[in-house]
Amino acid sequence: MAIAKKVNECIERSSWIRKMFEEGAALREEYGEDQVFDFTLGNPTVEPPAELQKELKRIADNPLPGMHRYMNNAGYEETRTAVAEVIAENCRQPVTAAQIVMTCGAGAALNVVLKTLLNPGDEVIILTPFFVEYKFYIDNHQGIAVAVASKKDFQPDLANIEAAISNRTRALIINSPNNPTGVIYPEATLMALNELLKRKEQEFGQAITVISDEPYAKISFGEKVPSVFNCIENAVIVTSHSKDLALPGERIGYLAASPALAEVELFMQGAIFCNRVLGFVNAPALMQRLVTSLQRSSVDSEIYRRKRDLLYNKLTELGFEMVKPGGGFYLFPKSPLADEIEFVRLAQKYRILLVPGSGFGAPGYFRIAYCVDDDMIERSLPRWEELAKEVGL
Repeated sequence: MAIAKKVNECIERSSWIRKMFEEGAALREEYGEDQVFDFTLGNPTVEPPAELQKELKRIADNPLPGMHRYMNNAGYEETRTAVAEVIAENCRQPVTAAQIVMTCGAGAALNVVLKTLLNPGDEVIILTPFFVEYKFYIDNHQGIAVAVASKKDFQPDLANIEAAISNRTRALIINSPNNPTGVIYPEATLMALNELLKRKEQEFGQAITVISDEPYAKISFGEKVPSVFNCIENAVIVTSHSKDLALPGERIGYLAASPALAEVELFMQGAIFCNRVLGFVNAPALMQRLVTSLQRSSVDSEIYRRKRDLLYNKLTELGFEMVKPGGGFYLFPKSPLADEIEFVRLAQKYRILLVPGSGFGAPGYFRIAYCVDDDMIERSLPRWEELAKEVGL
């Protein structure tokens, strides 16, 4: 059966992560699970916190009448209130349930926000390196992605952002802690970005919304992850509990609009409508009830700090160059070969599976997802030594 030409083209240039994951499956079948070192997918092996299991059992043992029925498309009032309370604790804005929509993960939240904001041909700035699906999400809603290079330390380059803003710029996506680099954007940078955007909004006579993609916000290693609502007026948070509660398969997240957002009530009406007509309808009822009491819970960041240090220390000792992540669970080293795809292919010789930086709009680098078992990291280290030796490090 023929499929749409555009979809076929997207498949051909789509996610390197999934391609490498599939190649890893073939290697595991050939060599055995324990002989393949798969660092491709941000699919945490860390289990959810104990309080989640306790709450899930409590809900299962005490079912409420109608607990699996439809609800308001924005989600349960009590869930949205719990989300809003925690956001408000960390910012100077009076966030309430009225600014929250529960969604099927951060991916759904991003699509809802983009559909709500974009007219055909509107531009959305994304900062390289970026999460691989951003371009597809923007294209879903007839927008145009404008990739803007970050600084060498992967912090936002405000001069580059300013040069990229046009009279068609409608939004800018930021992601901190960042996938794939792990860097955290400091408060001073976000406040400077706000001043830049305010100038440009006056120049072009239209609002520019910052969409802050925050699934890693609770996974940081001592460095503070600032509240975007304290720094940027026209801001919307999109996030999920895939990482902080280790629930990627449950697809539960939310969007939160700053009370300072231009025409915030109209935006919320649009977002609720778009959540419905995009086919999500509402976030899963059971998962909403589950996460209501867990908004202050998270996996232990120290688990990921240990994994980061284990790999970062060894790889830098071997001669690999990289920025040390402040959060999340990724490393983004420079490729020791000019063609990072060639390097990623070479790594497969040692059954190390990586993702080339080209997939994130940053050729010359590669990504390591270290949300894997410590044992696998430790078993991989001799193979990293062999790989480093082969490329002359």
